[in-house]
Amino acid sequence: MAENLPLRQRPFDYFFVVMFSLFFITSMISDMVPTLTGALDPSSTNVFVKMNYGYAKGCDPLFLNPPIWMRFVTGLSAFVYGPFYLILVYAFIKGMNRIQVPAIIYGTAISVITGVIVFGVEFFGELEWRCQNLGKFLPLNAPYVLIPILLIIRMRKELPFIRKF
Repeated sequence: MAENLPLRQRPFDYFFVVMFSLFFITSMISDMVPTLTGALDPSSTNVFVKMNYGYAKGCDPLFLNPPIWMRFVTGLSAFVYGPFYLILVYAFIKGMNRIQVPAIIYGTAISVITGVIVFGVEFFGELEWRCQNLGKFLPLNAPYVLIPILLIIRMRKELPFIRKF
């Protein structure tokens, strides 16, 4: 059986380490706040509520006063995907091939939830929930669809860490 390559010999995997570290931070800030608080109050003294409000106001009305289904989506991100991002970071650093199937399941789930459900509502849903600023929305949200798809591609073959991407 072939040996796993160390991370330094898998340079593109550094990208995944950085991105999933950032995803962990954003899921703890951007997704935990609407999950736990619901509507964002612009007069809040909480810096994270203010940051989320600044993003949502004039851009993403689903976050201003999220419906219950959206709070479920953000709750998944905060309490399921968030911890999983740390597992992914560790697995990429250590070259743990056992992450392959969970990574593909995650990549599929997050791509569908973000790509179909959230983007579908943001672009084609009821007027009250539609995105108001694509120039702000897409750079901040497209990575949550594109990077999981890249992850699926990275994990497509058995023993993903015995080769470079």
